[in-house]
Parts: sequence; structure tokens; C-alpha cells
Amino acid sequence: MDVLLASAFQSIVTFFLLGGIFMAPLVVLSILAVTVMLLRGFALRESSVMPAAIEEEVRRLEPGDELTSLAILLRNNPSPLSHILQTLIAHLTWPRTDNAEAVQTRARHETARLESGLVILDICTGVGPLIGLLGTLSGLVGMFSNIGTGDPMAIAHGISEALNTTIIGLSLAVPSMVAHSYFLRKIEVMAVEMEAIAAELLGKCYPNPDQQPSIELAG
Repeated sequence: MDVLLASAFQSIVTFFLLGGIFMAPLVVLSILAVTVMLLRGFALRESSVMPAAIEEEVRRLEPGDELTSLAILLRNNPSPLSHILQTLIAHLTWPRTDNAEAVQTRARHETARLESGLVILDICTGVGPLIGLLGTLSGLVGMFSNIGTGDPMAIAHGISEALNTTIIGLSLAVPSMVAHSYFLRKIEVMAVEMEAIAAELLGKCYPNPDQQPSIELAG
């Protein structure tokens, strides 16, 4: 078993070494992409973005109820949703239109924070194949320059560099593109849900847009 593992590890190392100098940036981009995928996957859990207890409390509230329990929940469950609703509660003395604008501004800020790091995946999607193409061209140049010498090892090295960088470039771009699209779609869906929850609370706080909010914090 140890021999097989050692042989597999050696094959992987050889594969990357034969890729030439353009393999180095591809490896760095691959590490960055995997790191972003893991971090965003953890950060974009629905329980972290929209705690279920907060949603249930908003739905439980009726016009005229106190917001004390909701305010405590928001403080104890820091999340994008809680930050948005805290903004709403903090501006209850404002007219409904002004409060809604403040909530929308905060919501855009929270959405931008959720999207942080995704630009790296976008870069990997576009740059990965291009670096792989550079490695391919570099390998072909090396291969053709050694055809006249008749050195089969040099020609084989050029072919390996051309193929290996192409493989890694595409292997980097495809998962990055899939992850980028998946995370963006997930953020979009959660942003709509948070907007709906904020709108529900806003409607309960301002049952009549021309009047002051009917829900107040206790003492």
C-alpha cells in the first residue's frame, strides 16, 4: 500500500514538473480557487445567513407587538439578515420610505459581503485556460525546436509541457466556473428571501404608511 501511495505521489509530482514554468501560476490559482470554494461554501450556509429563529420571530409578530424579543435575537444571532433587520429597527422613527431606503442600502452592503472572494473564481475561470494555452505554446515551441536534433526525450518533454498545462488550465477553469455560478445563484436567492423578510417586518411596523410605526421597543 505504501509503495502504491509513493508511486502515485511521484507520478503527480512528475506530472506537474513536466508542465514547465507555466504550471506554477496554475497551481497557485488552483489553491486559491479551492480555498475560496471552501470558505464561501461555509459562509453561505443558510443557517449562517438567515437564522431560522429570526425568520420565525418575524412571522410571529403582529402589528402592535413589542420588538424586544426580536431585538435580542438579532443581537445574539449576528448574520446578514440580523444586520438588515437591525437597520430597520434602528430607523423606526423615520418615515417608511426613508427607512426602506436605509434597509435597501444595508441589504446591498450585505450582499456585496456575501459575494466577497467570488472575483477570484471569476479570474480563475478566465485566466486558467489562457495560462494553459501559454504552456501549450511553450511546449510546442520546445518540441519543434528539438525536432531537428532528433532527441526523443526533448521532444517528449515539449509534448508533456503542452498537454499537462492544458489539462490543468481546463481543470481549474471548469470547477471555478461551476462554483462561481452556483454561489452567485445561491446569493441571489437568499437576497430575495432576506428582502421578503425585511418587507414583512416593515409592513408590520408601518401598517399605515402615513402614520408612525405601530411597533415599538419596550421601555
